[in-house]
Amino acid sequence: MVSARRPHLGLYARFQQDNFHAVAVGRFLRALLRHLQRHVILLWDRGPNHKGPEIAAVLAAHSRLHVEWFPACAPELNPAEQVWNDFKGHTANSLPLDRHDLRVSLHANARRVRRSQAKLRSFVLASDLPSPPW
Repeated sequence: MVSARRPHLGLYARFQQDNFHAVAVGRFLRALLRHLQRHVILLWDRGPNHKGPEIAAVLAAHSRLHVEWFPACAPELNPAEQVWNDFKGHTANSLPLDRHDLRVSLHANARRVRRSQAKLRSFVLASDLPSPPW
């Protein structure tokens, strides 16, 4: 009997004070690809920071990087929305004293979520994406 392996899900995040632009996203992708040795599938909305010459150059240079685009204005399909909902639920009754406290909280939430394949799977399943076979 051959058992199908469930795909390994990951949460890779970078937090910064300013808005992300395509150049910063390109740097993040390059760092991610140095860390991960297998094929990577990005589930992306159509935000301006996911487009442009910098992003096109990264995609052209790395054939193991694959992008699945969400339709415009479809946050219900994006599992990242579930991640943010989870983070908000774990920080709702806290009061960060400053940006440092907020950053510490974000990193703690990311570590907590990364440790659980079940939690990561639940974010995908809670979205309106077609259900995967796992």
